[in-house]
Amino acid sequence: MNTLRTTGWRPWRVALGMVSGLVLAGAALAQPTEAVVDVPTRPGVTVRALHLASPEARASVILLAGGHGGLQLGSDGRIGWGGGNFVVRTRARWAAAGLNVLVPDAPSDRQSPPFLSGQRQKPEHLADIEALVAWLRARSPGPVWLVGTSRGTQSAGYVGTELPPPRGPDGLVLTATILTDPQGRAVPAMPLDRLKVPVLLVHHRQDGCSHCAPERAPALLAALGSAPRSELLWFDGGINRGDPCEAAGHHGFAGLDAAVVEAAAAWVLR
Repeated sequence: MNTLRTTGWRPWRVALGMVSGLVLAGAALAQPTEAVVDVPTRPGVTVRALHLASPEARASVILLAGGHGGLQLGSDGRIGWGGGNFVVRTRARWAAAGLNVLVPDAPSDRQSPPFLSGQRQKPEHLADIEALVAWLRARSPGPVWLVGTSRGTQSAGYVGTELPPPRGPDGLVLTATILTDPQGRAVPAMPLDRLKVPVLLVHHRQDGCSHCAPERAPALLAALGSAPRSELLWFDGGINRGDPCEAAGHHGFAGLDAAVVEAAAAWVLR
């Protein structure tokens, strides 16, 4: 069943999201233990990732960053690029919501530019994410979901249409979805009739990125008829600055971290 819902956050809810960075730094949001793991994915190839284990978690999420996807993670967990990306900066919030979290870097054979650019719909990328799903399944009870943002939605959509569970994910969360792409295949152009898992779309009504025009999002929801459950959550307000396709503005739900993660995590855990 397809559902379209506006979140309808009151101004005070938006204000709460605007101070999300301060909350993350304080006692209001407990910091989960974060470990660096190197997961073998293909012969001679590993994917380094940040792993946050949530006590008594009922599900797990793999958070797929947008852009070129090359986080350049150090062995000490230091993030070389993308620390401000929506799913990267909110990783502790997903864990605090009761989810095991994995935030992967580009694989070891893609650790220089262009990283994952041009690779998100290739067999090698599919194999890497399949291995990450299997790694989480072996360590965590419950379903494993892919949560992609911006270019990360092309990874999540591709894997979801190519690999059903248990090899693939049990559900998808697509935030700031790539709806048009003159240089590649956008999510609406994928064989969405193959999706047999729940799909949540999360979009900002004022997203200014040319690849993510909000008026195109309802058509994507309508195309998810094969999914057992699907919904489009709209968000308004927050902070908007800088490049309209970067994470410091509406495209990256700036100022709305708490509200977006709360709503998406609750949907995953239904």
